Amino acid sequence: MDDTPRPIVEHLDELRRRLFRVIGTWVVLAAAAGLFARETFEILMGPAVDAVRSRGHTLIAIAPPELFLSYVKTALLAGFLGSVPVILWQVWAFVAPGLYPRERRFALPFVVSTSLLFAAGCAFGYFVAFPQAFEFLLGLEADYVVTAWTTQQVFAFMARLYLAFGLAFELPVVLVMLAVIGVVTPQAIARQRKYAVLVMFVVAALLTPQDVASQILLAIPLCLLYEVSIWISWLLVGRRSRETEVQAPS
Repeated sequence: MDDTPRPIVEHLDELRRRLFRVIGTWVVLAAAAGLFARETFEILMGPAVDAVRSRGHTLIAIAPPELFLSYVKTALLAGFLGSVPVILWQVWAFVAPGLYPRERRFALPFVVSTSLLFAAGCAFGYFVAFPQAFEFLLGLEADYVVTAWTTQQVFAFMARLYLAFGLAFELPVVLVMLAVIGVVTPQAIARQRKYAVLVMFVVAALLTPQDVASQILLAIPLCLLYEVSIWISWLLVGRRSRETEVQAPS
């Protein structure tokens, strides 16, 4: 890549082109999901739909356009989730000219790892945490109150959960990148383990409904990912130190 400084106009033009690619991908995927609006809604909102069905209830729509808008928003959510790898690649490609050559080689590992971790967070929430959360919330029913969730409320709640779990699972990428660029060391990450565990349980409590099961279901994977981050940091930083020691005499 060319490291020659470029005028601000060129940077803005490149930013515009990359935003166009991101938005274009998002729109195309959202339109494809919109062709199967009911199925997309039922799949992405599956944990909530299955939970209310198990109780003999249904979701409700209390305004004329509510169901239509819920379908549109769900298609947009599906398009966004499918566009995550493209978004990450375009972000990396935009900042890459300002990086050192040795840092640019992390492009593919960065995009692949962040995409997989985001997908893993969403999948973990979908199959494990979300059903537990909805079962807890429906378990609060009594003989004097019956749950009646609207499609808009369910979408808003689920969209926040998808984003929260997806971003939470990016923890290893953040820690490893900080270690590789020298902001922190693997030793420091390991020493702060007990404080990190406390923070992760607090974060899990904020991201999930207020029941112990859901909090633990998110906190435990975060703790495991923190340990994985320590080992990966040791491997990468340790290898780089050994390469420096070998090259120094020559």
